[in-house]
Amino acid sequence: MATLPTAARAFAFPAKPSAASSFSLPRAASSFSGRQVITRVEEVFVSTQVKEISGPHSEEDLRRNRNLLQRLSMLPCGATAWLSLAQSAQSSEGAKLNMVYEVGELFELGIQLSYLLILLGLLGTGTFYVIRQVLVRRELDLSAKDLQEQVRSGEGSATELFELGAVMLRRKFYPAAIKYLQQAIQRWDRDEQDLAQVYNALGVSYKRENKLEKAIKQFEKAVELQPGYVTAWNNLGDAYEQQKDLKSALRAFEEALLFDPNNKVARERRDDLRSRAGMYKGVPVKTTDKR
Repeated sequence: MATLPTAARAFAFPAKPSAASSFSLPRAASSFSGRQVITRVEEVFVSTQVKEISGPHSEEDLRRNRNLLQRLSMLPCGATAWLSLAQSAQSSEGAKLNMVYEVGELFELGIQLSYLLILLGLLGTGTFYVIRQVLVRRELDLSAKDLQEQVRSGEGSATELFELGAVMLRRKFYPAAIKYLQQAIQRWDRDEQDLAQVYNALGVSYKRENKLEKAIKQFEKAVELQPGYVTAWNNLGDAYEQQKDLKSALRAFEEALLFDPNNKVARERRDDLRSRAGMYKGVPVKTTDKR
């Protein structure tokens, strides 16, 4: 082969590389390429590790976060429900308290009305009693005035004297009653059984004056004139009881029950005297011969 000139060698192709040098790179280029490859491998390895490590845990975290968000989202609903329940409970409690308060007010109002009605009833009863007493007193005064005028004029009869004595007895003028009743007995010209009422009135006048001996004599005269005069028998038993003569008092009430077995006054007084005096049935009475 011919040798080329020097200038031609400058433009000639380079010689075919050898097998040993076919894979060799420049030194600088080889160093740069190696670092890139290493960096790329590290990135792939790290990304793989991240995917391996963080992949499943991220889904668990997402589920946890999702559950947490759901729970957090449920908190306002629960709070709202709790507040509504609290408000309803408070409103129901308030309604119960209001109901109790209203019931208490109604009960108190009922008590006040009851007191007011009782007070009005007492006032009405007292007023009626006072008015009645005033009217009765006025009527007695008018009757006594008319009867006194007739008696003073000398035209008064035994009956009018008896009526005047009874009026004085009701007015609690006992000395005047005794005076007019005694005059009525002296002038009596009617049935003797009616005279028993005059003796009974005179006995009551003496008893009110605490003159029991005289009162007993008048009552005994009254039952002598009219044996069935139950009121006189009761008055006689009361006079004996005031004298502490329980046996005579018991006998008088037994006599009253002979004529009126249903007489409440005589029965109660008789039972009381029996328990006090230790007496029982079999007390002798005086009316067996008078019937």
